[in-house]
Amino acid sequence: MPTNIVMPALSPTMTEGTLARWLVGEGQAVSPGDVIAEIETDKATMEVEAVDEGILGRIVVPDGTENVAVNAVIGILLEEGEDAPAAEDIPRGAPSAAPDAAAEPAGPPSAAAYSAPPAGGGEARVFATPLARRMARQAGLDIAGIVGSGPRGRVVKADIDAAMRAEPPPAAASGAGRGETARLSAMRRVIAERMTESKSTVPHFYLTVDCEIDAMLAFRAEINRRAAPSKVSVNDVVIRACAAALREVPEANVSWAGEGRMIRHEAVDISVAVAVPGGLVTPIVRGADRKGLVEIAEETKHLAARAREGKLDPSEYQGGSFTVSNLGMYGVKQFDAVINPPQACILAVGAAEQRPVARDGQLAVAAVMTCTLSVDHRVVDGATAAGFLGAVKSLIEYPPAMLA
Repeated sequence: MPTNIVMPALSPTMTEGTLARWLVGEGQAVSPGDVIAEIETDKATMEVEAVDEGILGRIVVPDGTENVAVNAVIGILLEEGEDAPAAEDIPRGAPSAAPDAAAEPAGPPSAAAYSAPPAGGGEARVFATPLARRMARQAGLDIAGIVGSGPRGRVVKADIDAAMRAEPPPAAASGAGRGETARLSAMRRVIAERMTESKSTVPHFYLTVDCEIDAMLAFRAEINRRAAPSKVSVNDVVIRACAAALREVPEANVSWAGEGRMIRHEAVDISVAVAVPGGLVTPIVRGADRKGLVEIAEETKHLAARAREGKLDPSEYQGGSFTVSNLGMYGVKQFDAVINPPQACILAVGAAEQRPVARDGQLAVAAVMTCTLSVDHRVVDGATAAGFLGAVKSLIEYPPAMLA
């Protein structure tokens, strides 16, 4: 009998994803373990493998479909001699973009398909796909005023697209000039949701220190001279310093767990912010307090490359007890980072620059780097945060201590 191929849950928190592309076509035979499709989540592109043998009889969700819910049917696998079920007989499961794939007309409706809501106080029932309802709600459209082009007048995705083309963009209404309205990518939507949650619910406070890093730069140069071809960056030294400081001040190695609880982490797992096209990911250097600088340098380089290629496994970016975000390479002197929930702290690292400093009553010039710690006051107090940041500063200014 036909076997449903469903949208897999590629991580414990995944609720939907984008079906980037099918790697097999309808009528093509597949075997268990064959890679049949690629799924884009908010963090990476993952491969989907066939779990049964058969023939891909029908593609239910086409390439490029966004917001496909976990467990929604995306394709039908057939045994030899079987016929694919009719579109209306395919179980839909959880609301997703999949229903629209079968219900869409051959061509998009014209913009004229959108009309004003009918007059009168009656509330006629509107037939629409779940995706169409969600798109209309997000765009601020009255779905009752949209003429459906699907079966029996059902409102489908293409109808909403046409209605959005007919509506003036928000920028035009403000008189600020016309601009293009674009949908956020899956990654951008998750970032928007998490950062809004963080700034809305987490009581941030901030501590800033200036670190003189001439000794650290000399220390790093000596390691790089001896450890070629591996190269240790300033950020690698900061990661190692934070790991050592968390071992020294374990009260800062905690996370908010909700409902008046927190987690005291045994492991020191440092998340490292990496800029990728369209957003930001935070791969994790696990057990960073037990690793040397060269090992950390090699691991961060490998993780950053996989992040930029969209090839991180969920295990490589889920979790972490502390985050380091460095914008120094962009010339940023100082910034306040937003905490990555449920973590309690994130260190924002600025650019190193030559600044005047006072030493023994005399003016001197030193390479100085500003670091700002963002802290969740629910689980970490000011004194604890200050002790931790002081430990980081001491280790950065005298890096041989982190080797002890």
